[in-house]
Amino acid sequence: MRKPQISTALLLALLAAAAQAGQPATPAAMAAYADKLLDEQKINREGPGITVLVARGDQLLYKSARGMASIELGVPMQPDQLMRIGSVTKQFAAATLLKQIDEGKARLDDPLSKFLPDYPNGGQITLLQLLNHTSGVKSYTGIPGYMSNPIRRALSTGELIKEFKDLPADFAPGQAWAYNNSGYVLLGAVVEAISGKTWHQQLTDSLLAPQQLGSVFFQAEDRLFKGMAQGYTLNDKRELAPAGLLSMTQPHAAGALIGNTEALWRWNLALHGGKLISAANYQRMVTPEGPAKPRNYGFGIGTGTVRGQALLSHGGGIHGFVSTLNYLPQTQTTVVILRNSDGPGFSMDLVARKLAAFAIGEPIAEPVAVAVAAEQLKALEGVYGPDERQTRSVRVVDGVLTSQRSGGSPVKLIALGGDRFAVPQALTLFQFDRDAGGKAVALRVMADGEGEGDRSPRRGDLPAESAAISLTPAQLQALLGEYSSPQFSIKLFVDDKGLLLSQAPGQPAIEMKAVSPRLLRTVGVDATLEFSDEEGRAASLTLKQGPAQLKLLRKN
Repeated sequence: MRKPQISTALLLALLAAAAQAGQPATPAAMAAYADKLLDEQKINREGPGITVLVARGDQLLYKSARGMASIELGVPMQPDQLMRIGSVTKQFAAATLLKQIDEGKARLDDPLSKFLPDYPNGGQITLLQLLNHTSGVKSYTGIPGYMSNPIRRALSTGELIKEFKDLPADFAPGQAWAYNNSGYVLLGAVVEAISGKTWHQQLTDSLLAPQQLGSVFFQAEDRLFKGMAQGYTLNDKRELAPAGLLSMTQPHAAGALIGNTEALWRWNLALHGGKLISAANYQRMVTPEGPAKPRNYGFGIGTGTVRGQALLSHGGGIHGFVSTLNYLPQTQTTVVILRNSDGPGFSMDLVARKLAAFAIGEPIAEPVAVAVAAEQLKALEGVYGPDERQTRSVRVVDGVLTSQRSGGSPVKLIALGGDRFAVPQALTLFQFDRDAGGKAVALRVMADGEGEGDRSPRRGDLPAESAAISLTPAQLQALLGEYSSPQFSIKLFVDDKGLLLSQAPGQPAIEMKAVSPRLLRTVGVDATLEFSDEEGRAASLTLKQGPAQLKLLRKN
């Protein structure tokens, strides 16, 4: 007798029902949903790949891989492939120092000078401020030009610190927050000063080895690591290329570890399960304080929510690789995604949040567009923002409401009804508030699609757009060429279709329109190029994008 057949669509629907109404997903339902979600990402089987793991406590719900570990050799990605984890390293380094604090070898309020006596202003910088990015120390990865050739040198801890120690601070210690890789290099140096070992050896000896947490390593340059994936990027022509060169001595305690999804899952269980550091220091680690509180940042761990549950997470981006490690303590849910490309094309945070939501039984529904009358959309137009420097222009384009942040590109919004809109390929929701007379007075942006959101008052009407003009051949030639600064470079040229274009290295070309003989505006991005007004060829230009301004000098 022939068995009845069940369609794939029906099977997915039946499995998904297991994750409805707050019921945690079963492994079968999780696998069906995750496979479908990853299929929608259209990951090229012959291109860079990803590894994904979802677990609840010590129960594995899903583990898979897509794409290639080595495109050159034709090696498919495997679920246990090793990859660089970038700034996910920071929580490993933070826990190593906190373990030393548990042992009485340091205190959070100890000054940096206690361990590095020669560091400028070290008496005013505390270990706490290194941990939560409130030290004000200049981040070496932000030094103009540093991420090109200088990052390739093999440096000792002391040599790396010399690269930034004498640079002016961004702010007084403890007075503000700014993400800071130098702070974690200094943190690693403190670990070394206390232990007499390298920071990564102390990590292994004090935390990894006792818990038998294998497959997490410092990527030493004189060692081979079995199962290490090749990293990829895009070159100046937007073509796939090997990852840029860097010495792994330089990411240091801010980002030099490699690992796989299984190891990061086990790390989550150990760290958040109370097996690595004291309960008191763990609470400090996951509880933002001081200037770090509004930035939702603890010690190497960010805080947020997914479908009402607390989320502890951190991402990583390093030459050739991107990563994210997520943990929901209420349900002990782990989501790990590793990718061997630093190029665009994969919404890692969105996918991770959708996987987490499904795993806890609160799947995120796809937005369903509804029809909204043109006059209702028109009434929402205007400029919104918390101040004059951070604004968002909302306008109707071809019958669709769009949002454009200062310095950004316009994004078409999905109307959900009730003055509520969704952002495509994101969890972000917009809610417009109206006064008693029906006039739009504010915009609330819910970055994670939850809560009340950040409220931005309506600051005024949309400015009139400047009309484009045609340049004479002499005016055009005066602008064409390459311009550069230590931070950035740009080329201005005319393509074979006669379009005036600008292009930064590794970026697609952008069409430009002339507003005046020495002022160009970009098409589709809120930015302008203002050229110096000497006779003949312009000697420089100023890029204005949002509140930022950058002067570039002519190269040719």
